Amino acid sequence: MKKSVIVIGAGIAGLAAAIRLSAQGYQVTVFESNPTVGGKVSWIKQDGYQWGLGASLLTFPELVDELFELCGKRPSDYYEYIRLDPITKYFYEDGTTLNAYADKNKLAGEIAEKTKEKKETVLSYLQYLHEIFDLTEHTFLRKSLHRWNTYLTQNAADIFFTNPMKMGLFRTIHKKNESVFKDKRIVQLFDRYATYNGSNPYKAPSVLNIIAHPEFNRGGYIMKDGMPSITQNLYKLAQEMGVVFHLNTTVDEIVVQHKKAVGVKVAGAVYRADTIVCNMDINFAYSKLLSHHKEPVRYTRQEKSTSVIIFYWGMKKKFPQLDVHNILFSSDYEQEFRAISRGEISKDPTVYIFVSSKVNPDHAAPDGENWFTLINVPHDSGQDWEAYVEKYRHIMTEKINRLIGEDIRPYISTEVVNHPQKIREVTQSYMGALYGNSSNKVMSSFLRHPNFSSDIKDLYFCGGSVHPGGGVPVCLLSAKITADLIQSDNEKRKQHKSLPAAT
Repeated sequence: MKKSVIVIGAGIAGLAAAIRLSAQGYQVTVFESNPTVGGKVSWIKQDGYQWGLGASLLTFPELVDELFELCGKRPSDYYEYIRLDPITKYFYEDGTTLNAYADKNKLAGEIAEKTKEKKETVLSYLQYLHEIFDLTEHTFLRKSLHRWNTYLTQNAADIFFTNPMKMGLFRTIHKKNESVFKDKRIVQLFDRYATYNGSNPYKAPSVLNIIAHPEFNRGGYIMKDGMPSITQNLYKLAQEMGVVFHLNTTVDEIVVQHKKAVGVKVAGAVYRADTIVCNMDINFAYSKLLSHHKEPVRYTRQEKSTSVIIFYWGMKKKFPQLDVHNILFSSDYEQEFRAISRGEISKDPTVYIFVSSKVNPDHAAPDGENWFTLINVPHDSGQDWEAYVEKYRHIMTEKINRLIGEDIRPYISTEVVNHPQKIREVTQSYMGALYGNSSNKVMSSFLRHPNFSSDIKDLYFCGGSVHPGGGVPVCLLSAKITADLIQSDNEKRKQHKSLPAAT
């Protein structure tokens, strides 16, 4: 008889975990409180325009492919992704524009042509990022940091004993980039990758510079049909694998008996299973689903990541000045992060504009574009977000007008707005923090909640608020770690039961 698993939450990590466990032979049931799957990777549609709710750029697309191949399916039968070149267009207040090309040599040439940097310096730094990523990937991204056997490997020894200085554990992202590059514009370009996990480049350890590695050394991609097509196709695949979904169904409690998770309670009814996987934000998991159990404050009370204000604008005009991904930098990056650290927003925030209709025109009305226009902001700690929205709509449009040389306001035909309070309510992200805990300290990686409960047997966790962190590829790795732990733990129990009794 198959062992049963209940997954709470159908975000991208919950879907991936359900698929992996089903492929391993478990009978999987998923409960999702929203009427649709996807969590932060879902659609917003209005007036002939559509936008992905959150993530826009895809790295490591093979992590998505792997799920389909694991189930004996061809990824190309489900979706298509496109390698971007350039990946991002950068705008600076001094009038400089810079294309971040997918080809390393072309990128280095672009930087050398438009700044004070040498081509060799750029290429050498990208090689350094490649080496550090290769050194850390297996231990930090593909294994649990909360099981001792992770550290009993040569790879772990190389990280902690042979190469700790090369790893950059003891200086910040900014200090490392400042030591490599002379031009402040290029320092700023590489500093911005801290925002990919909601951190501050002036505080986060420089090892996190490896976040830039996938784009510059492996390539940045976009899903032809939009990022939500990932979760929609994972949902389809999961159903094909026999996973049962209960949408629009809220789990009220994880049922624990004798320190073992035995099921979930939904509207007074108990659904039992051998194993429970929670894809809910870890803070809400303990406050809502495990309220009778001790909260692991060493994990849940860490500094939270940043959040965002997003204007989803339907533009009734096409703008050739922009590419698919665009960054309009602030004139003082450090001041921008100082403001966020105070729980405020800079008077001159960096603006990110993503236009998926440049790849798929169906995402916008005819002759128009769908702008996903974002600024980084602090997580929700009681700010008046509606007032901030009104203020920063004006600040952001003024900045865009200045840097692209055209007044965009007459062309905004429709608008949807997102901010930390809404993000908290819609996606159950604690304090509206997009990535759970921040990574602003050297030990941050070790202070994310494990992929399992230390106190409750057969209770596991996956998603952006637990190890190894947030973002689409990292959440997919979180699901893999969790599924592997469940399989490993069950195999160990079988082996233990099969041992002959002592005489």
